[in-house]
Formats: sequence, structure tokens, C-alpha cells
Amino acid sequence: MSLPPDPAAADADTLAPVSPPFTPEEFRAALGQFATGVTIVTARTPEGVLVGLTANSFNSVSLSPPLVLWSLARQSSSLPAFLSATHYAINVLAADQRQLAERFARKGIDRFEGVQWREGLTGAPVIPGAVAVFECAHRSHHDAGDHVIFVSQVAHCNRRIGAAPLVFHGGRFFSELNW
Repeated sequence: MSLPPDPAAADADTLAPVSPPFTPEEFRAALGQFATGVTIVTARTPEGVLVGLTANSFNSVSLSPPLVLWSLARQSSSLPAFLSATHYAINVLAADQRQLAERFARKGIDRFEGVQWREGLTGAPVIPGAVAVFECAHRSHHDAGDHVIFVSQVAHCNRRIGAAPLVFHGGRFFSELNW
């Protein structure tokens, strides 16, 4: 079934920015009330350089074809590398991988130094011990405000049955969930 074009979407890029009745800090704090999983997105540039970063902006898009999305701030120093990468891996972290999440969130360091990883089927670095890994082919990217949204087609995925995820809520990591 083909959907008709959305006229509001066509006009969205031409609308003048509106000043919302809240500050960016208030918006971020409200968004922080949505609990998310924590991922490390990894890639290898065409020159072979490894890149990776912590992200919690990950979501499913479609089951058929299998598509996921994640987003990256335009100001990120990793943006050019991810824009040029043809494949990347989205590593959903386990509860015991908080230190990795913190490491890959730091700036100005070699995030892979001393970190175990293996080459995935698509060539992107895969982090052992993750609760799930999605090895993806870059399908498209879209400018959206101060971020770029990456849409990816999943080429391979796996999961670790019974492993607890690392969760981020209200600016804090949680490693124990009360089911």
C-alpha cells in the first residue's frame, strides 16, 4: 500500500523556527524521563580508522525490510566518519558494560584503546558481551534540527538470551531492573 504524500512534511522544512515556551535544558530533562537502552555505534572509515560512540537514540523502523535508525549530533567530531561509512554495528550494551558506555561517550581519547572487539560480518567492529548486535548497511541519512538521523538496513543481528540490558533514565545508568 502506498501512502499519499504528507503536505505537512513538505512544508516542515520551509517553516520559520518557533521559540518554544521552554528552555533546551527543560526539554532535555523531560526527554530524560523516557528510559532507553544504551548502545555503542561502531564503524570503520574507508581508510580503516575505527570510530565509535555511545548513543541512546536508537529505534526500530521496519521489520520488512529490517530497518533501524539512530541519530548523531551535527557537532560530533565523529559525524564525517559515520557519513562516509558504508556499514556500522549497533551494539546494545549489557548491564555490566557501563564503563564501556562511559568510555565511548568521552571526547578526545582513542575510544578503542584497550577495548576488546571483533570484526563483524560487515566489517564494522562488534563489541563482545552486548545483549544484542545489529550489523547494518548505511541506507540513508536525514538532516533533522541539530542532529543527523541515520537509517540502516540490518544485514545481521544476534542477541544474548538472558542478559540484562544497561538502561539510561534521568541522566543516570541503571543495571538492575525489577521485572
